[in-house]
This record gives sequence, structure tokens and C-alpha cells, in this order.
Amino acid sequence: MEVVVESEKQNPLLRRREVHFRLKYDEEGRTPSRADVRQKIAGLFSAEVERVVIEYIKPEFGKAEAKCYAKIYDSVEDLHSIEREYIIKRNFGVNESETGG
Repeated sequence: MEVVVESEKQNPLLRRREVHFRLKYDEEGRTPSRADVRQKIAGLFSAEVERVVIEYIKPEFGKAEAKCYAKIYDSVEDLHSIEREYIIKRNFGVNESETGG
């Protein structure tokens, strides 16, 4: 799996870094999971995995590539106070929703 960063922007108001990137993969055309992509982005930007959220992964038709958008928050508290609940569930699973209510 290869990550090609297309644009990166610091958003001080929301205390996060926003990254648009292209993901290239060769695993029999299968799109990598969000967990795998979060691990890769966390390693690439020297951040904890708990602070990384993948907003979307849009595979390109006929290619082993996907357009992706990730957000790297300054803290886990910022992530939980700003991010929508369904995005948190999508990235971290059911365990995070139990803390909300």
C-alpha cells in the first residue's frame, strides 16, 4: 500500500490537520480496510492512531487506487467533541458509541 499526498492543510480552528491523498494498493484489487489506512497515515505523519479519522475512501473504477480524505486531530478529546458520531463508529467500531450514551 502506497500513499501519495495530494494536499495537506492545517486547520487551527478545528485543531486538526486535513489530508487529501491517493492510496495505491495491489492486494488482488481489494480496497484496504479503514483500520489499515489509519495505521499507515498515523505512521506517515507521526501521530497516534487514536487521533486519526478516515472520512472517506473512494475506489477508482478499473484501478487499484482510491481517493481518500483523513483528519488528524491534535488530541483525542478534540476528535470526540468535533467529529460526527457515525464517523467515529465507522473508524473505531461499536466500543466508542457506548461511551456516548
